[in-house]
Amino acid sequence: MKVLVIGGGGRESAIAWACRRRGHDVHVLADLPDPTPSGPVADLVIVGPEAALVAGVADRCAEAHIPCFGPTAALARLESSKGFTRTLAATLGLPSPVFHMSSSADEAIAWWREFAKPVVVKLDGLAAGKGVIVPDGEAETLAAIHELVEQGPIVLEERLVGPECSLMAMCDGRVARPLPIAQDHKRIGEGDTGPNTGGMGAYAPAPVPYDADELTATFIQPVLDHLWEAGAPYIGVLYAGLMLTADGPKLLEYNCRFGDPEAQAVLPLVTDDLAELALACCRGQLGERRIQSRGFSCTVVAAAPGYPAAPIPGGTISGDLHDWPDAMVFRAGTDGTIVTGGRVLAVTGLGNDLGTARAHAYHRMKAISFEGMQVRGDIGWRSVGAGLSSYAGAGVDIDEGTRAVDQMKAAVERTHGPAVLRGVGSFGGVFSLAAIKEMDEPLLVASTDGVGTKVELAARLGKFRGVGMDIVNHCIDDVLVQGARPLFFLDYIASSKLNADHVAEVVTGMAEACEAAGCALLGGETAEMPGVYAEGAFDIAGTLVGLVDRAQMLPRGSLDAGDVLVGIASNGPHTNGYSLLRKLFAWLPMDSVPAGFDCTLGEALLRPHRNYLPVLSDVLDGSRIKALAHITGGGLPENLPRVLPATLDASIQLGSWPVPPLFRLVQEVAALPTHELYRTLNMGVGMVAICAAQDLAAVQASIPEPTWVIGTLTPGTGSVHLLP
Repeated sequence: MKVLVIGGGGRESAIAWACRRRGHDVHVLADLPDPTPSGPVADLVIVGPEAALVAGVADRCAEAHIPCFGPTAALARLESSKGFTRTLAATLGLPSPVFHMSSSADEAIAWWREFAKPVVVKLDGLAAGKGVIVPDGEAETLAAIHELVEQGPIVLEERLVGPECSLMAMCDGRVARPLPIAQDHKRIGEGDTGPNTGGMGAYAPAPVPYDADELTATFIQPVLDHLWEAGAPYIGVLYAGLMLTADGPKLLEYNCRFGDPEAQAVLPLVTDDLAELALACCRGQLGERRIQSRGFSCTVVAAAPGYPAAPIPGGTISGDLHDWPDAMVFRAGTDGTIVTGGRVLAVTGLGNDLGTARAHAYHRMKAISFEGMQVRGDIGWRSVGAGLSSYAGAGVDIDEGTRAVDQMKAAVERTHGPAVLRGVGSFGGVFSLAAIKEMDEPLLVASTDGVGTKVELAARLGKFRGVGMDIVNHCIDDVLVQGARPLFFLDYIASSKLNADHVAEVVTGMAEACEAAGCALLGGETAEMPGVYAEGAFDIAGTLVGLVDRAQMLPRGSLDAGDVLVGIASNGPHTNGYSLLRKLFAWLPMDSVPAGFDCTLGEALLRPHRNYLPVLSDVLDGSRIKALAHITGGGLPENLPRVLPATLDASIQLGSWPVPPLFRLVQEVAALPTHELYRTLNMGVGMVAICAAQDLAAVQASIPEPTWVIGTLTPGTGSVHLLP
């Protein structure tokens, strides 16, 4: 066929590529010429940009009897008017956010204040993908309303939370057939920060927990049926932008064409003849046919300096713009040598899995450069979290660890005499010296632990001192929950090859932590073990011994129903959950600053474990604290039962303490159920104190920082309940 593709961007480049690879004669034009000076100029017209559809390209083709894959100008209102789309969605009962249309800033602000929830502010008309503002707080919301209402009518929409995905379906008026679901990256900055753009990258298929056919039946087919019954069959691509909320998928918007850059990601996966599919749609002949695709793709966009606010054209492009076997280049704002637009080009990598496709895309992009080139280094990063539904998915099985403890417990306890009061399963071993010394009963409390996979991140970023603090403070907190004060610490450091500077940094961190706690660093073991540890890897472990009089040992007294749980803040993940965190953020640069953070991601992840001794010293000198629980591996659900009797449960009220930004980001990105999330990470609470309700005020007054009542003890069986 002779195929005419309308539009000059990256999307149209991908459409033309998909048609040419099947042998069609393809011409790409930024504008549609007069189609009838000497008869039809094409066997098929495929329209790329929304502006051409709104201008009536499909209507002109119909007058000239040329098949056009694209809706009429009247139907293009689904994209050109967000208010029209919202009204139609409400009429059809499609799952959607609450919305309000307005042409007045004052009236829009009044509605928003009455709505009393966060909103998204959208320009009602076309804005090339940039007429959307997601404001934070009152000042930004007011500014967004005033900014967009000056450009035309606006739509305020309830701000939904969840990952987004792009569902594109080819439609023949009666039937809709989906393409692979994609996910794009709208914001300019890594970690999804900064202003919205037309799209800085995309990947497909996106790992969403919904079937594409089911989503099409919910969000696409009802529109087709409605328009067919109205005598206006919809021909072309209908694109539903969806947000996958906790209450299910919700409709964000409709587009009347292939997405950009979604087309660059999706079309290379389609194994069918795109031009033949489009012609079948124009003729109403899609029928029972299903669109075939295979593999994975990742598309990375290179944008001009100043984009999206004020792109600077004119830069010279260096490098090879030809396709490679596993990656192709789709041109947009360039003539091949000079930057002419905002989004200059896109590279799409292909592979049998997303990781391979992503690697091919970035490898190909490295061969291209121009001054001020903006390329996000994290395209596809959220897909990792979408595939993690448990900590085991990151390579750590908590249940398997618990079984191992259960299996070894009997053998270990056979070695215990009457002086051993606590061993396996406690936060630290307790050994009585009463049989040796005729005095009040002093107890030695010992804790041995390691830093875990956090050391891999420390090695990768070259920051070693903090993990030295981690091991000491973790052990201090483990003996502190027995009421013990630390006496001395012994360390163990092992690596594939020793580096004296790195070892000195680690030991210096240990010494600083010991000094702050009044604890002696007696020394330890340094081992060089090539062939056991991977190159560049190292490990840290240690043992701390503390002392407490038996009368002051925790838990003390009886825990009773009605006792309250006081949460004391963590300052990060401490030393737990790093197998999940490293996998979750594998594609997000460690020097990025995600939204809400006050430091880089790497700094947030490597913040040393808190030492709770100075925080709890005053309150432990009294008798009001009944028990302490250090929230380590296993989180609240697995650690609180270690201090509970078999007759009591702990009821935790989620939302009773502020969840720090890092944990909020994990909660947003990873597909972990609530219980799995809270037993993997401490979620902002690193220590829990238990006291009688009448002692609560005195306990909180003795702790020199904000604390929170996070729950109570209730009759039960020694379990923890997380209450929404």
